[in-house]
Amino acid sequence: MSTPVHDDPLSKERSHLADSRSALRAMREDVESLDITDVTANWVNAAVLESQIEQRIKALADLNETPLFFGRLDYLHAPGAEQAEGGEGERFYVGRRHVHDADGDPMVIDWRAPVSQPFYRASKKDPLGISLRRRFGYTGGDLTAYEDEHLSDPAEAAVTSKLLQQEIERPRVGPMRDIVATIQPEQDEIVRAGLTGSVCVQGGPGTGKTAVGLHRVAYLLYAHRDRLARTGTLVIGPNKSFLHYIEQVLPALGELTVRQATVDDLVAHVEVRGTDETTAAVVKGDARMAEVLRKALYSHVAMPTEGVVVVRGSRRWRVAAYEVEEIVRELLARDIRYGAAREALPQRIAHAVLVQMERAGEAPDDRVQNAVARDAAVKAVVKTVWPQVEPAKLVLRLLSDADFLAEHAEGVLTEDERKALLWVKPARSVKSARWSPADAVLIDEATDLIERTHSLGHVVLDEAQDLSPMQYRAVGRRCTTGSATVLGDLAQGTTPWATRSWAEALAHLGKDEAVVEELTAGFRVPTDVIAYASRLLPDIAPGLTPVASIRENPGFFDIRTTADGAADVVSACRELLEREGSVGLIAADARVPELAEALGAAGIGFIGPGEETTHATRLTLVPASLAKGLEYDYVVLDEPRAVVDGEPDERTGLRRLYVALTRAVSGLIVTHGAGLPPQLTD
Repeated sequence: MSTPVHDDPLSKERSHLADSRSALRAMREDVESLDITDVTANWVNAAVLESQIEQRIKALADLNETPLFFGRLDYLHAPGAEQAEGGEGERFYVGRRHVHDADGDPMVIDWRAPVSQPFYRASKKDPLGISLRRRFGYTGGDLTAYEDEHLSDPAEAAVTSKLLQQEIERPRVGPMRDIVATIQPEQDEIVRAGLTGSVCVQGGPGTGKTAVGLHRVAYLLYAHRDRLARTGTLVIGPNKSFLHYIEQVLPALGELTVRQATVDDLVAHVEVRGTDETTAAVVKGDARMAEVLRKALYSHVAMPTEGVVVVRGSRRWRVAAYEVEEIVRELLARDIRYGAAREALPQRIAHAVLVQMERAGEAPDDRVQNAVARDAAVKAVVKTVWPQVEPAKLVLRLLSDADFLAEHAEGVLTEDERKALLWVKPARSVKSARWSPADAVLIDEATDLIERTHSLGHVVLDEAQDLSPMQYRAVGRRCTTGSATVLGDLAQGTTPWATRSWAEALAHLGKDEAVVEELTAGFRVPTDVIAYASRLLPDIAPGLTPVASIRENPGFFDIRTTADGAADVVSACRELLEREGSVGLIAADARVPELAEALGAAGIGFIGPGEETTHATRLTLVPASLAKGLEYDYVVLDEPRAVVDGEPDERTGLRRLYVALTRAVSGLIVTHGAGLPPQLTD
């Protein structure tokens, strides 16, 4: 006997989905129909309100292929209340955003709301008041399956969610997959950590650390929206390709106002046109450079040799040289910004004049003090004693003038380090200089010594293991009064200055108090693949806990010796393109042109990293140097030995290889004509 449609649970859930989508459309239409003609006082208010309405309309967009809700919670009783005898608890659908009906009753609850938290944390041991947790399975935007867990039923054994596994392993074409439907309890704790504290997440490949960081931003904007609207948020990634890759995650969660940038973007005070030798870059990135810059900057302060005379009408007021010196020394002792002290100096001199005026029986006010501070004689003294300094010119002089550098780096840098810093051919001006990325960071440090950098409410720093100490300082001053979420993997550090420990990195960031959390459960990388890549850990990160894949599917994994070079690589790509999902071909940077030519000759279309895959073009050709942070359903890794040899030293090369080996979600083919690194042949 067939089940009537109205009694079929799947049909009921599909009906609720349809009703919820209709309600969301109605919410959007209500906003679109708003008439602000009579509610704005002027064009400025109108423009602000129109912008807010536009953002609200975008936030209410229905993403057809993105599930509006992915779970359901049936409470034993109303949350926060005791169960009434014979009564029923409430039911909530958990989704990406809040949706209500015409009466204002919720049809979907935002995953960030407190009432949704048990969806991620409830268990048989601690059901958190939940009688039933239901997960939904989707094909495209269509609800096609559901799965129930009766958490309050002791007779029902706990089982691994099949839908959860399927969602984790689901092939994906397009931008980075979000994890909102699959967040695990240990991830949820990080996502919902408070705004006031900083968090550092050490996570191996596939542990979801990047997605956790992005979902944390979305959560904080939900829980502390007013505060963060004033102070701002920022996501910092390693390069533009990476930022483009992740940029769709936050909009899918209803957040449209989070700024994204690279460290280079933050310190773009000058045009970067040059590069450094590794030795010079390491020295420029060393935290000791901050002390060199500070000493060089404050060397411009000179003690006065004579007093200052201010003429007011028929009276002459004199501040002796020793009094001016006392003011200067007091400002130096206060350790305030160079520029702030320079602005305070004329006011302090003016105050000394006003004291004399009051003793003479006059009654000067603030206007008189300001006038004295602007007096030509006072300005002249300030210009001599505490001159203006341009940050770029200060750095230019340090890198060009051996004597100036030696004077202020004495006892801080060695002679060899000073030699590494000096330009062979000094630039004539700031504009003509071929600044390197590390130089721009030095200029940013000097800028902050002169004038305080604006602090944001929260900063997320991804792939943090690759930053130099000076880069950490540049990020840290963007959140001096705010908090930070630091994401990274020490095993994936691929710069010569990669951090050796999170304690060291957090100290440079100015967040010593940050809690360090380690994610070791691998959700993305298949078991066989992560086990193979982990052979490198003893050489690249001794003592680091290997990732343990929780994937039931071991994944597709194959190592192939190529007889026909690029042709065999192209054949492997063609094989994987017959499967569903995205494909990445990762190779040493130097081999990319040859492989691009081979793919073109074979008629296989491909894109570069950062470009969005489509169903028509699912292959991305990725230089190994840009693979970090990216993921593909299937990967072909060309010539591991060439990836290692493409780096300045073996340890960095092996770390680069570790990154390349761990980009696959469902399968990996390793192709090689040359021998494999010995760590992979044991």
